[in-house]
Amino acid sequence: MRVGILTGGGDCPGLNAVIRAVVRKAERHYGYQVIGFLDGWRGVVEDDWVGLNVESCRGLLPKGGTVLGTSRHTPFNLDNGMARAGDTMHKHDLDALIAIGGEGTLSCASEVSELGFNVIGVPKTIDNDVGCTERTFGFDTAVAVATEAIDRLHTTAESHARVMFVEVMGRNVGHIAIWAGIAGGATYTLVPEEPFDLDELCAALLRRKARGRYASIVVVAEGARPQPGTLEIAEPPVDAYGHKRLGGIASVIAQEVEQRTNLETRVTILGHVQRGGSPTPFDRVLATRFGVAAIDAAHAKQFGQMVALRGGQIELVALKDATANLKPVNSEMLEVAHAFFA
Repeated sequence: MRVGILTGGGDCPGLNAVIRAVVRKAERHYGYQVIGFLDGWRGVVEDDWVGLNVESCRGLLPKGGTVLGTSRHTPFNLDNGMARAGDTMHKHDLDALIAIGGEGTLSCASEVSELGFNVIGVPKTIDNDVGCTERTFGFDTAVAVATEAIDRLHTTAESHARVMFVEVMGRNVGHIAIWAGIAGGATYTLVPEEPFDLDELCAALLRRKARGRYASIVVVAEGARPQPGTLEIAEPPVDAYGHKRLGGIASVIAQEVEQRTNLETRVTILGHVQRGGSPTPFDRVLATRFGVAAIDAAHAKQFGQMVALRGGQIELVALKDATANLKPVNSEMLEVAHAFFA
């Protein structure tokens, strides 16, 4: 059997661990050959690839990013892309293609699968928003980075009696914000799932001041938005792939809070540091389990499926089901966070 593998969408810690696991079991257990396509689906369309083997994958487990490179291209947004991708897969006589990615990459994988190609999906995203799986690798690392930042900001907030706003990633869902907010002891957390009331936030911070607690930490997901009609926010620009280019909402909120409350505010936008660096042990293990399960699924010819963590076990779910809807923060986690709002 010949197997192709690609990494698409935004990079995240753990991608290399999946590649390593796929190659290790494919070569040593099944005797299969693996090739890696460069820069996601672009590599499939343009027949840009490298051979992968156990030796070439040594040292990848703790390495962040992806040695295959990544992009947001798909066969459907490149000229004659699907026909060219099909030609590439036929040329290399691929028996299976393993696509590692988030919503965009896996939605593309689902469409390609429905066209009759043998595709298996592996979910990755620091946002943890892919459906039908409890966790995606990269999320634990992002939360750890954000929590460490919040821990550090507590001390400077307390030294200067300031309100510190910490903006984290989370375009459509607030998993990172909620988890890091709870773990870091945030005063308030704003997420896309719940449009915020700025008056309520200001009142909470003033109540905290009245109790003699001037220093506060407010965690803001980049996709957080105010309740309609309560705060004017400019629409963000859209990139070439139709995604809004978010970032900076915490600065807008902090400025408004300072004007309304006279509390001194500062803003820290974590940005891409959440994506980079070495994966946590949890993410290394989850990525490895996903990689092994993906090549096992290819061996069993269980195509059109995505590997998923469910009830602590690795299972297979239909790609079309996993990509039908984004997974929001559940109500139980929101309630836990609410219990600690000022």
